[in-house]
Amino acid sequence: MDEGRTMKGNEGLRCEVCGNVYDKSFEVRVAGATHVFDSFECAIHALAPTCSHCGCRVIGHGMETDGVFYCCAHCAEQHGIHEFEDRVEARPQEK
Repeated sequence: MDEGRTMKGNEGLRCEVCGNVYDKSFEVRVAGATHVFDSFECAIHALAPTCSHCGCRVIGHGMETDGVFYCCAHCAEQHGIHEFEDRVEARPQEK
């Protein structure tokens, strides 16, 4: 964390997910709307997209096609999306 930044001393805002009032709560702005959370766990629960196959929250890069989110290529493949790859083998360096 930057030396000039501190989390202490805010007025104790209420988390919109769990309702906890916490002096280290924080705000996240998404598409012009401001959300308040007391933890990253609550922020993920409220804001992270859900994999269309397995239902887990996509907290990494994930994959998306036509507005549909997947956590990995395997889940996308289960829905007939075959152009994604989780891992691409490294090509030998050309000489």
